[in-house]
Amino acid sequence: MGDFGAFAERCAEVRRKIGAMKRPLIVNHYDADGLAAGGLIAKALKKMGKEFDVFTTRKLGEDEIGGLQGKKEIVFADLGGGQISLVEGLDAEIAIIDHHQTRESKVLQANPHLFGFDGGSELSAAGCAYFVFREVDPSLVKLGIVGAMADMQFPLIGLNRKMLDEGVKSGKIAAEKDLSLFGRVSRPLIWFLQYCTEPYLPGLTGRQASCARFFEELGVEVRDCEGKWRKYYELPREEKVKVVSGLVAYLYSKDSDPQLIRTLVGETFTFPDEAQGTELSDANEFSTVLNACGRHGKPEVGVGVCIGDAKAMEEAKSLLLLHRRQLREAVEFAGEAVEDFGVFHFLDGRGAVDDGIIGVVAGMLYGSAISRDKPVLALALNEDGQVKVSGRATKGLCAGGINLGKMLDGATSGIGLGGGHNIAAGAQVESGKVNEFLLRAGEITKQQLASPNQALPSA
Repeated sequence: MGDFGAFAERCAEVRRKIGAMKRPLIVNHYDADGLAAGGLIAKALKKMGKEFDVFTTRKLGEDEIGGLQGKKEIVFADLGGGQISLVEGLDAEIAIIDHHQTRESKVLQANPHLFGFDGGSELSAAGCAYFVFREVDPSLVKLGIVGAMADMQFPLIGLNRKMLDEGVKSGKIAAEKDLSLFGRVSRPLIWFLQYCTEPYLPGLTGRQASCARFFEELGVEVRDCEGKWRKYYELPREEKVKVVSGLVAYLYSKDSDPQLIRTLVGETFTFPDEAQGTELSDANEFSTVLNACGRHGKPEVGVGVCIGDAKAMEEAKSLLLLHRRQLREAVEFAGEAVEDFGVFHFLDGRGAVDDGIIGVVAGMLYGSAISRDKPVLALALNEDGQVKVSGRATKGLCAGGINLGKMLDGATSGIGLGGGHNIAAGAQVESGKVNEFLLRAGEITKQQLASPNQALPSA
């Protein structure tokens, strides 16, 4: 059980330190949680009347740390905790707001792991930033929930649940049980299923005619009396029930994983003060907007969306279309290319899947192409031709001893750099050392499963 009192005190201490900075540089990760965290901090500082700069990065290694030398005030968001040894070498006023596995340091950190909470399942970086700045602006809770959705931390437990309760109480968030597929708010019904990739709907995903026939057989009209395309969130309750029960029956007929089917319905989170029917009115869709910005080289657009820039939102919509198309193509490739390597599933996406979405694609494989009894490791090439590794697991695997953050840290020792959460982690490996990395990863995975309660040394 974590110590919330001590955590809240640390968050207040971090807020005071950042508040004393003159013009801090926010250094945030490029994924959706990182952008939500960076955007939340930027929005809070703007509310406080402070100037700031933002630098978004895909990783925080020696080169990136070297580029920060000379900066006097730095706030790390969704970064820094896992690279604490590197950060300690900077000569600057520093505050870290992160949720990755870390250790106590001379550098001031707001991190749930340091107070007995699991940053992999109980609080994202954006959620941590919310607890740092919640006294500045109650509406910041929306970005905290977006971060939780982005890092797939659902159902909400622990600090995430406390954050949600505060958001509901303030009227900034509405929570209800409903179909939890992406697009329930912004997509017309046919596209709602056609472009659903998480979970992958066999026979429906990517097939417009099949989706139209699905609704026709249910007796649910896809257009209203004026010819306008209907969206799921607009349907009356009886038609929503038809859609949900129809999807469940359909997936059972396709022998889909029962655990996957049970995830169709869950808590959904909408924001009453955003324009309804838009991507920003739904936490899950908001997170995908940010994901599209970061993973397609436009993180500054994502930060702009977080602070309410209307021009940034228009550009983000174009990026979202590109993101959806690339995901569909990548998921189709991955479903054919993924292999069973014994202790883990393996996807070699080098040259076929963009490194910005390889982690998302790896996670989606659980919904269609692979069993849930082992983790998945996926490779891609970054823009410099270096090998990027993304690891994904399930909560059940983590309960059984799998810790991908520690596994990738150990498997890359001396040949790269890796780390992250127990359920999701990433690494970079020297191009000529991939086979060595895979052998190490296999051995460490075996050790974790054999001794689930023991911390593993680096390989």
